[in-house]
Amino acid sequence: MDIKIGIIGLGYVGLPLANLFASKYAVVGFDINKNRIQQLKKNIDNTLEVSKQNLEKSSKQKNTSSKGLFYSNDIVELKNCNYYIITVPTPTDKHNKPDLKPLYRASETVGKVLKKEDIVIYESTVYPGATEEECVPVLEKVSKLKFNIDFFVGYSPERINPGDKEHTVDKILKVTSGSTPEIGKKVDTLYNSVITAGTHLAPSIKVAEAAKVIENSQRDINIAFVNELSKIFNLLNIDTNQVLEAAGTKWNFLPFKPGLVGGHCIGVDPYYLAQKAQEYGYHPEIILAGRRINDSMGKYVSTEIIKLMVQNELKIKGSNILILGITFKENCPDVRNTKVVDIIENLNGYGTKITICDPLANPIDVKKEHNLEITSKLPNNTFDAIILAVPHEKFSGLKLKTLLNKKGIIYDVKGVLKKGTSNGSL
Repeated sequence: MDIKIGIIGLGYVGLPLANLFASKYAVVGFDINKNRIQQLKKNIDNTLEVSKQNLEKSSKQKNTSSKGLFYSNDIVELKNCNYYIITVPTPTDKHNKPDLKPLYRASETVGKVLKKEDIVIYESTVYPGATEEECVPVLEKVSKLKFNIDFFVGYSPERINPGDKEHTVDKILKVTSGSTPEIGKKVDTLYNSVITAGTHLAPSIKVAEAAKVIENSQRDINIAFVNELSKIFNLLNIDTNQVLEAAGTKWNFLPFKPGLVGGHCIGVDPYYLAQKAQEYGYHPEIILAGRRINDSMGKYVSTEIIKLMVQNELKIKGSNILILGITFKENCPDVRNTKVVDIIENLNGYGTKITICDPLANPIDVKKEHNLEITSKLPNNTFDAIILAVPHEKFSGLKLKTLLNKKGIIYDVKGVLKKGTSNGSL
């Protein structure tokens, strides 16, 4: 039987994966966002994850059995697929509770076209047990088919690092799993056929789910640790980066750096694990403590900026502040769950006038997600404070001091500027 793959969700995870599979198989890239589909048909990826050249190479105009990638928002185009890979986001709500609605909707979509012997693979980050306990019942209800009799599922957690052009999807080892041993081998073989870094077949779906959710929880805790260190060393008037550099000379010291932790991975995944733990009567102290520290860093940064301005005898109310970067990380246009907005909200509370400049972020997305106005070009005026919040490569070489008013300050959130250039950093 010829393999035909349907990828549901063409965002930061789904599109690179679809483009990779299209090098060997017939792939249907499905997304409910019509504008996204129209752009991709023109070989334009506004997430900047896949180049126009690569899109042109893989895309095809008709949905056929030949290898290549066909884009559609019409569910009918998915009917002839026998593998379905779901790559939709799994966010949290305003109370930091897991929001599985996108996953439910994607499962309903697949359930409408699911046939006997088909395999559904989930890549979205979830808590252990979610695939079989939450998603499978939706597939069964909509398709009227029986799990592990008529259809099967797998789980292969995404490991995409947005903005990273070195560690692309094919170069990151892939964890795989299946709802039966036989299906696990099929899922593993499918990914192994395109992932040059290789695969690791987990013994169960729950193990694969747990492995994914602890990857980002571990990073979150480690970043929280160095964020707390930065607060302590700031009180002691010690340069945090110098301390980390010195400590890093030991072979087993982990090279984490302080910063704002946002996005739809590290800043979200720990809440999924915490939620599941609490359902079983266990309150995870370290995981949630790390989240509290990292979620507080935006307010901490804004407070430090205000202190520096006061020390420089700058008037706070009505002061002009320039914020460089609003995306959740450098060299990436994604503004979802960015913690830069926490800095902005706190500074707004002091009555400051804020200008946000980001050449990568889409102004429409920023307005929709955060109700903020941004500019892609550097303003032609001067400021009382400049905050380098996200060090995009496009900001390198800027002579920030020429944009400052007298006694104005520069705050370098991630400490990337040369020593002596800024007044403060984490």
